[in-house]
Amino acid sequence: MTGRCGRIGGVTLKIDIDDSAPPYEQVRAQISEQARSGALPVGYRLPTVRGLAESLGLAANTVAKAYRALESDGVIETRGRNGTFVAAAGAAAERELASAAQAYAERAQRLGADRDAALAAVRDAVRAAYDA
Repeated sequence: MTGRCGRIGGVTLKIDIDDSAPPYEQVRAQISEQARSGALPVGYRLPTVRGLAESLGLAANTVAKAYRALESDGVIETRGRNGTFVAAAGAAAERELASAAQAYAERAQRLGADRDAALAAVRDAVRAAYDA
């Protein structure tokens, strides 16, 4: 790995410049995984965009893009001038997943897909996403 490392509390983020994933996606994925695993606990205050960007040797816009994606995913929450914190994402993520599944099921039904075809399409999509 050729890259840079930065720390959030006791957790290290690693940016691999040889990775095909862009740096903002690497930041997003690592913070998301560490929040979901508990390595970054709920309520933990994250560094400022500028602070994390400096520690990783990235542009502030790159980290800001990762933070926006994480906030959209419900992993973190920004509390104005008070900072950015790891959110209690479990319940919110489950609700969003249920809502997306409901929307998919309704759309599949409108398209005339039977139950088996709809489930097969979901299995294929999940396999493709998780095996990528």
